[in-house]
This record gives sequence, structure tokens and C-alpha cells, in this order.
Amino acid sequence: MQTILGAGGATAIVLAKELNNYTDHIRLVSRKPARVNTNDELFPADLLKASEVEAAVAGSEVVYLTAGLEYNIKVWKRDWPILMRNVIDACTKANARLVFLDNVYMYAAEEIPHMTEHSKINPPSEKGKVRAAVQDMLLHAKSQGLQMLIARSADFYGPDVKNSPLSISVTDEFKKGKKAFWQLDALKVHSFTYVPDIGKSLALLGNTPDAYGEVWHLPTSSEQLTGKQFIEMIAAEMNVQPRYYIFTKWMMQLLGIFVPILRELKEMAYQYDRDYVFDSSKFEKRFSYKPVTYAEGIRQMVNG
Repeated sequence: MQTILGAGGATAIVLAKELNNYTDHIRLVSRKPARVNTNDELFPADLLKASEVEAAVAGSEVVYLTAGLEYNIKVWKRDWPILMRNVIDACTKANARLVFLDNVYMYAAEEIPHMTEHSKINPPSEKGKVRAAVQDMLLHAKSQGLQMLIARSADFYGPDVKNSPLSISVTDEFKKGKKAFWQLDALKVHSFTYVPDIGKSLALLGNTPDAYGEVWHLPTSSEQLTGKQFIEMIAAEMNVQPRYYIFTKWMMQLLGIFVPILRELKEMAYQYDRDYVFDSSKFEKRFSYKPVTYAEGIRQMVNG
């Protein structure tokens, strides 16, 4: 049996479909899980409650942690350590292998222009410090015998992905007849990982025994496009004018008084004031995997 903790998000839905290629017993775990495949087992659970996580993981061979928490630093500091401790303990007890879907927040700011699996860990943000601490928990558990791997993604996008930066700042605004916006500098390169590639590659990693014990960057197009080029590509696909404005730090600070999410984004702005290049060549070479191009991914995002 293979189990998804945090089922229901766009990535987890793709992952659930892909796991049909590897197992006929898939368990979907969330507060209110919904069936993706006809034979899915639905298991309601709160990942912040140790007993419920233990029950959800029991009998699993592979566990995928794709859960997200509210984008709020107070919530992250309070809940991520609890959630990860529950998952580690449950996987250890069940002798299950763990695949953790992670982001790049823990990398040092100077690593952002070319991120690899060996990039230095020195997070400049409070959210990054939480992610680094969670990674430390996993690496300690690995030293104690847990079979685990960390799969990292760049900022993500794709069809039916509501909280993607590309959706929030570009497609959603164009749909409203408004200008798109881009954080800080639209002339900087920025990598994005296509959600269907994330789901497919998580399933592949989870079912590759010798992939465990390592960090993997999930397949991401090596095309180096700037924010302006993304806006122009999306505008062309939507048949609208590529109008946009720059969302500056002072705008974040001012509007953050009224819009909580903007307060949360302010500390992550460093990822937009420089090139942001996510290198997934390790995964691509190991699995002979070709990531979706941005042209195709954006076509699917706009029309999917």
C-alpha cells in the first residue's frame, strides 16, 4: 500500500493517478479526502494528531508527505515541527519509506541564481528557518534508520493550480481585465516547476529503492525566462495585451497592513530581486526525464 498524506491538492491528485502504475492499493489521507481513482481508500485524519497519523500510515510501504499549511509564519513555527514529528514517528513504527515534497526556502540567498541539491543551507527568512529545521528532523531520522528522501520543487504552476505565483499575479489578473503584476524585477529569470511533472516524479522516486537517502530536485524546464517573458507568453495564450506593473517592497509593506498574505510574502521578496534558477539535471539524467516546456505548460495552465 502507498499512502498520500495531504491528499486533495493539485500535486497529490496527479500523484494519486500516477501511483496506479505501481500499486493497486492507494490510501488518501486528509481532513476530508476525496477519491481520485475508483479504488482509492479514503482515510480522514488530522496530521497534527499523532494517533491519527499513526493509524493513517499503518500498513503502508511508501508514504508521500505533500501536505501544506496556511501561509503564515506563526502557523508554520507552531505546526510544522508537530506534523513532521508525527509523520516520522508513524513511518518509523510502520517501517514505511517516506517521500517528502519540499521547497527551496532553506537555501542561502546567494544560491538562488543556481540552485542544486548541494546548495548551501542558510535561510534568510523565518519561513526558510522552519523548513531547514524540518529538514534537520528528517536527516536525524535517517541517521536512526528511517528510509526517506527529500524531493524539492521550484515555485510551481499548472492547470487547476490556484495558488501558483503565475496564476495569482498573471492569469487571474488578466481574467479580471486587469494588468498583471510581478514582484520587484520582471527582467530577472525565474524557474517554475510544472505540477504534473511533480506528481509523476514523486511516484517515480517513491518506487525507486536506490533513490532514498538523497535530496532530489524535481524536473523543471532549463529554459531561462524572465518575468516579462512569462507575462508575454501567458498574454499571447490568453489573447490579451501583456500589460503589467511591478509590485515593489514598499507596496507590499503598505498593502500588507490590510492584506495578511502580502505581509507573509515580503520576507520572500529576495527570490525575485535576482535570477532564480532551479537545476534539476540530476533527476533528468538519472531517470532520462524531459520536463514539460514552458510553452506547453502555460498552454495547459491557461486552457486546462
